[in-house]
Amino acid sequence: MFDSLSKEAFCTHYPDAPATLRHQLGDHALLSIEQLAEFAARLDESSIEYNTGDLPVGHDPEKTPANGLSPEESIRNIAERSAWVVLKNIEQDPAYRALMEDCLDQIATFDQKRKRQMFKPQGFIFISSPGAVTPFHIDPEHNILMQARGSKTIHVIAQNAANILSPEQHEAFHGAGGHRNLPHRKSHEMLATRFDLAPGDALYVPVKAPHWVKVGEEASVSLSVTWRSTTSEKEARLYQTNAWLRSKGAMPPAPGNAPLRDQLKVFAHRAAARLAGNAAVAKVR
Repeated sequence: MFDSLSKEAFCTHYPDAPATLRHQLGDHALLSIEQLAEFAARLDESSIEYNTGDLPVGHDPEKTPANGLSPEESIRNIAERSAWVVLKNIEQDPAYRALMEDCLDQIATFDQKRKRQMFKPQGFIFISSPGAVTPFHIDPEHNILMQARGSKTIHVIAQNAANILSPEQHEAFHGAGGHRNLPHRKSHEMLATRFDLAPGDALYVPVKAPHWVKVGEEASVSLSVTWRSTTSEKEARLYQTNAWLRSKGAMPPAPGNAPLRDQLKVFAHRAAARLAGNAAVAKVR
C-alpha cells in the first residue's frame, strides 16, 4: 500500500507537520467513477455533501450553491459539469470499510506506540470536477489524502501559524458548531506550503492545519482516511472547556500553557455537566 520512504516520512513528521507519501491505489476498482456513482446511490443523503465546484478559496459556507444534479448524476458527469462531491463515513459499507482499514492498518504499523493512540477511524471519498476548489478550512482529524485519479494542488499552513484562528474560533469549531471554512486573506498564501498530488501521491495533513485545494485539468478522485488520537481529543476537550468558561465570563488561556490547570478545568467542566444532567433528570421526574 505505502512504500518504505512513506514510512520514513510519516514517522518523521507525524503528528505536527505535513508529509508526502506514495501509495498503490490508483486503479482500485472501488474508486472507479461507475462504482462511486453506484455507492452514492446507496448512501443516505446525510452521508453525502455536494455542491458546485466553482467556489472561491475564501468561500462563505452560508452561500454555497447547488449544481442542479443529484449526487449520483454529479459523479457520472464529473468531467463535464462543475461539481464537488464527498461521500462520508465510507466505513458503513463492508467493501469500502475493508479498503479504509487496509490503509489505516499499514499506517498504524509504522509506529506501534502511536498505533495504541489511534481511534475513531473514518473514511471519505472526494470526487471533483476539473478546476474545482475546496475552500480554506480546517479538519478535526489526522488525515491522509490519497490521490487516485486526476491531480490536485493543496496549500497547507502549519498548525496555528501566525494565529490564523483566534481562541474563540478554536472553541466554536470544537464545541459550538463552528464551520470548518475559514476567512481567507492574501497573506495566508505566504504562509502556505504547496503540494502537487498526482495519482499515486498522498499527503498527511495534521489536525486543524489550515489548507485549501484546487483540482487540476482532469476530474479528480481522492480517498481520505482519518483518525483521532489521544492528543487531538485532549485538545478538543480543553477548547470545549474554555468555551464553557468563557460563557461564564472568564478569559481562559489557550490549552497547553499550564498542563495542571488544564486538567483542573476539564475536571470542573465535566463535574458541571454531570450536575446539569442530573438536575435535568430530576426536573423531568
